[in-house]
Amino acid sequence: MINGITVEAVKPNKSEEEIAMKAMINKLGAILSVAAAFTIMMTLAVPDVGAQQKAASSAEQLIGLWTLVSVKTDHDGEITEPYGPNPKGLYIFDRSGRYAVLQFSPNIPKFASNSRDKGTPEENKAVVLNSNAHFGTYTVNEKEGYYTSRAEAGTFPNWVGIEQKRSFSISDDVLTITNPRSSTGGASKIILRRVR
Repeated sequence: MINGITVEAVKPNKSEEEIAMKAMINKLGAILSVAAAFTIMMTLAVPDVGAQQKAASSAEQLIGLWTLVSVKTDHDGEITEPYGPNPKGLYIFDRSGRYAVLQFSPNIPKFASNSRDKGTPEENKAVVLNSNAHFGTYTVNEKEGYYTSRAEAGTFPNWVGIEQKRSFSISDDVLTITNPRSSTGGASKIILRRVR
């Protein structure tokens, strides 16, 4: 009652309310069905762009100048660092499929004679044991995650003219290369950082 007047609330017909609610639910269901179908079709129809970009960029990412961080070789469970804990070196991969590798221990003793062709047997041996350099051509198998190198010349002549596979991965500016058979035997793990 408002000011002495009896007011009756008008209640909507339940059947009209139910019909409106069912219609809204049906529309929402239809919209969700279309959205779900679209999502499923897009998932199946569109290839994984991220995976394609990663695979496509592997060869591209390898190109550049890399400085040596570490080389560790596993000889039947015994880990050695053939160039010491702070090796010096560069790896270079260019766009045309050419590469160069330079690896050195920073502690190679100087020759007493100050002449490269007059080194003592010990001095010459120290150079051979504490350095490795080669250059040649390379190709990348992006799908399998490795590159194949073919040395044209090098300080270890047994590798010249031989194709060798090296698995590799790149994360940020760090290149990790695994060589299943190093020049001293055993498997080597080589860590490099991109030169910017």
